[in-house]
Amino acid sequence: MWQADWTFGLIGGLMIGCAAAIFLVMNGRIMGASGILGGLVDGTGRSNLTERLAFVLALAGAPALAASVFGAPATNATHSVALLIAGGLLVGIGTRIGNGCTSGHGVCGISRLSMRGIVATLFYLFSGGVTMLLARHVLGLI
Repeated sequence: MWQADWTFGLIGGLMIGCAAAIFLVMNGRIMGASGILGGLVDGTGRSNLTERLAFVLALAGAPALAASVFGAPATNATHSVALLIAGGLLVGIGTRIGNGCTSGHGVCGISRLSMRGIVATLFYLFSGGVTMLLARHVLGLI
């Protein structure tokens, strides 16, 4: 049986890169998912509410549609719903503290050779590695 898991990552990465380029060309702004979602949550994004809602719906809807058509790839994520929720909340808090997320700093920042984006990306990759090391090998959570 042919393992196509890596192709999902490749296709997803290409889709994110294309979406970031289209967003920049069409709006003249960086596509930072946490900033777009954060503007909906804290109310600062009222001026372009429709655009933000469409982005968030597409962000959640595209993978759901792909999973329904092609099936969801296997994952090694934990089965603990509480741990998944805690992780999601910590990521959300981290993106607000770091003024951006992987799409803003990683995809858009690095492609523009932004030193702030490069440093932020290196920092959150390192932090994620340390967190995974602790969660899996020290605390036994995963």
